[in-house]
Amino acid sequence: MILAVDIGNTNIVIGCIEQEKIHFVERVSTNISNTELEYVVSFKTLLDLYGIEVKSITGCIIASVVPPLNNVVKTAMEKLLRISPLLVGPGVKTGLNILMDNPGQVGSDLIVNAVAGLQYYGAPIILIDMGTATTISVVDEKKNYIGGMILPGVKVSLDSLVNRTSQLPKISLEAPKKVIGRNTIDCMKSGIVMGQAACIDGMIERIWEELGQQAAVVATGGLAGSIVPYCKKKVIHDDELTLKGLYIIYCKNMEQG
Repeated sequence: MILAVDIGNTNIVIGCIEQEKIHFVERVSTNISNTELEYVVSFKTLLDLYGIEVKSITGCIIASVVPPLNNVVKTAMEKLLRISPLLVGPGVKTGLNILMDNPGQVGSDLIVNAVAGLQYYGAPIILIDMGTATTISVVDEKKNYIGGMILPGVKVSLDSLVNRTSQLPKISLEAPKKVIGRNTIDCMKSGIVMGQAACIDGMIERIWEELGQQAAVVATGGLAGSIVPYCKKKVIHDDELTLKGLYIIYCKNMEQG
């Protein structure tokens, strides 16, 4: 059984995978001030919650977009599991051909998502990750990672709207009953939820136009479930995409070893 960890700016996604079967997917808050021991306790609590014994875990892989936490979480895993985790980065085999000006600048989470997207959905493919930022990655028909876009995340946009206005209240992230709101809260909900969905639809159209063909669209991330249902384009919601990619990369590197 493999323990996969994806360290994001807002949440750390954790899951256990055994022969492509994902036993659980959970999120804990990302906190750069947490010590190694505090992360050990958090991870151990999750394993206990799902009745998974530490000794049953034979491997661990970590992807991260928060460099200050890399060694903290890696050391925490070593203390908990008594094994050395694989950290996605330079020297790790992914099998992905990255056609970017500076391939080293591509976030490990984007690479992991692209690896899983190719494996499970084929090419060409558009991958959308809705977290602190909304990132869109594009893989062409020849299975080359050719680039993408970075947009403000849903909650980032909402927080900015509330914090920079005097009269707009804090609201929950849910869709209104109608697109045309008849009160301030419904107007805000429509702008945030429907606006983001419309943005995704529009970006898909532009990507298809530039590719010269349509491509499958897969969305993941903690906020995808709040937005994808309101997109007019067909968008597959796969909450386990990143963990699937981590498992594929782990197996690829163990085979190499």
